Order: sequence, then C-alpha cells, then structure tokens
Amino acid sequence: MNLANKITMVRVILIPAFLAVLYVDFPWHVQIGLAIFIIASISDFLDGQIARRCNMVTDFGKFVDPIADKMLVTAAMCMFVEWGRMAAWMLLLVVGREFAVSALRMIAADRGKVIAAGWSGKVKTASTMVVIILMLAFTNQPTLDLIGCWLIVLTTVYSGVEYFVKNKDVVDWSDM
Repeated sequence: MNLANKITMVRVILIPAFLAVLYVDFPWHVQIGLAIFIIASISDFLDGQIARRCNMVTDFGKFVDPIADKMLVTAAMCMFVEWGRMAAWMLLLVVGREFAVSALRMIAADRGKVIAAGWSGKVKTASTMVVIILMLAFTNQPTLDLIGCWLIVLTTVYSGVEYFVKNKDVVDWSDM
C-alpha cells in the first residue's frame, strides 16, 4: 500500500472517531471533533496531491478516496440534522446527488467512458468542508447554519445538474 492510500485509510479510520467524539458529551468534544474533521479534510487534499505528483494513482485509491470523502461529509451533516442545525431534506438532497452522480459514472464506465470530477464538484466539496468546519467551530449560530446549509444545497444542486448536462450522451433516455 503506497503513501497516498495509507493517508486515505487514515481518513477512513478517522470517520468513526469523529462521530464517536461528537456523540459522547464531554468538555471540548465538539472542538476535538472539529480538529479530527480538519485533519481528515486536509488528508483528502494531501492524498490526491501525493498520488498525482508521485505517480501513486491506484484503482484502490480511485475507489476508496471518494467514498471516504462522502462518508466524512455525510457523517458531519448527520450530526447537524440530529442537533437540529440542518434540515433532513437538505441532507437527503446531498446524499441523493451523490447516488445519482455515482450511478451516472457507473453507466459511463459500463460504456467505456470515464467521467472526471468537474470544477463545480470540486467547489461543492471544498465549500461543503469549509461550511462544516465553520458550523463546528461556531455553535449556536442559527444565521451561519442557515446560510451554510443553503450554500451546501446550492453548490450540490448546481454541480449535480452540471454532471448530467455535460454527460447527457451517457444515458439513453429513450430506454425509459
């Protein structure tokens, strides 16, 4: 297992630790959760950079890295829903977009086409991680929660629509 994949696996291991820390109520648990989330978010950037620059891109990394990213972000948003800081429909929309884009990629792969991550998807991921960090850093801020959650929803919807518009040739809609 190369260095990039080891970093990805550390992120996978940090996800249950992140949730456990947030679930157990003790002094500074949210701040510790925030630190874990930041470390995991940085590891997402690092493993990709290392994999590309050091020619360490593997099928394992291509498979596990995006799953780890989605699990980390979903875990944080699940906590926000549980805490009443995010509407459940917003989380459902984010998860639904992930399923839809993953399905589009699977159909494309079945037809010999690779759909690379688009610019809007990268913006969505980065802005979502920043919003989560801010929401963990500043608790009891309803205005921040509202604006942050809407930013997540808007970037999610935009990037999801962009994936389907740019790749409309992948799906044969006449099959429906």
